[in-house]
Amino acid sequence: MRRRDFIAALSIAAAWPFAAGAQQTAMPVVGLLNSLSLENVAGRLDGFRKGLKENGFVEGENIGIEYRWADNQIDRLPALAAELVQQRVAVIVATGGQASPLAVKAATTTIPVVFLVNEDPVKLGLVASLARPNGNLTGVNFFSGELVAKRLELLRELVPAAKRITVLINPKNAVIADTTIRDVSAAARPLGLQIQILEAATSSQIDVAFATLQRDHPDALFVGADPYFTARRIQIVQHAAHGSIPATFSTRESAEVGGLMSYGASLPDAYHMLGVYTGRILKGAKPSDIPVAQASKFELVINHQTAKMLGLTVPPSLLSIADEVIE
Repeated sequence: MRRRDFIAALSIAAAWPFAAGAQQTAMPVVGLLNSLSLENVAGRLDGFRKGLKENGFVEGENIGIEYRWADNQIDRLPALAAELVQQRVAVIVATGGQASPLAVKAATTTIPVVFLVNEDPVKLGLVASLARPNGNLTGVNFFSGELVAKRLELLRELVPAAKRITVLINPKNAVIADTTIRDVSAAARPLGLQIQILEAATSSQIDVAFATLQRDHPDALFVGADPYFTARRIQIVQHAAHGSIPATFSTRESAEVGGLMSYGASLPDAYHMLGVYTGRILKGAKPSDIPVAQASKFELVINHQTAKMLGLTVPPSLLSIADEVIE
């Protein structure tokens, strides 16, 4: 080999590790922060990945995703958000209730953030307005609080004799808990319903809450739209079945495991919208220029088997409007 060819080859070999490192760091990384655990959210992530793919991004091929799960330990969220900021991810996706995006908002003013919340993000202080977020955050809102009145009406239609309703809230998620109490109380008055509040923030506290329910024998149970209650849906549904308590939930996942009925936004659809928004930002769009999306797909799911077990007759008016009737 001639001397100059040898030097050229040596130069290429020396440069190769740096080129390889550049290729590795070229792949954008998305940070996903959730207040729950992977097992509670796994089914919804398919919708998120579908939204990313529609924008040309496939996990493991041309995009990486760093996951951070708080396992319902809300106080861990600020530290987990800080980890993602320190890794300088391209976008942070904050889900699992209001605490996640609020933690991320406190951690960074520069990294783009896409959130999913069930309260007004303007009132939460996440964005300046729905149409013009004017900051580094945008996302999807499904206003589950505004669906409270409808959920109560549907429950009353299915259980017409109900007068005393117990509302289950999670005090760890203060924003959701306070909003639930306010909205349920306002919606119950014109229906002539009496409301009792029960709190539970852990599995053992859920057991205690249902022991109280067994003693007080309310006519029905209204489970707050809290991510933790969705995560503990099997435990809650089994308790309700054991106590023969008609219960209404905010997510179809609860009805699918035996809950009497659910009414709320389609979370797989909302996660799909998250993926679409994340993909747009990875392509160069600014959060401040992307209006907050409002979920438009809502689902009424009735578990007919559970209704029969409880001795309830589902009226034709409900059967005709249900998105799914589980037989």
